[in-house]
Amino acid sequence: MPYLEVNQGNQDEVEVIEEVVVPNITGLSIKEAEKVLKDAGLEISVEGLTEDNKETIDKENTIIKEQTPTEGIKINKGNKVFVKF
Repeated sequence: MPYLEVNQGNQDEVEVIEEVVVPNITGLSIKEAEKVLKDAGLEISVEGLTEDNKETIDKENTIIKEQTPTEGIKINKGNKVFVKF
């Protein structure tokens, strides 16, 4: 709207959010899944993991049974993938 002197936007000012495809992490250990997701630019959120029990969970031998969102879905880089073991 040039007559109102409203800026139409500048490419330098527009934040571009990169999307990534969610990898399949079911069947992996929590430790392996953390690495795979980090490499993809994503974070992990483990259901049932609390400050009280996070030290007692064996991340190397606890296997992921479910993930949300599922493999192949595009989400914004930096988002979390929620998992159940």
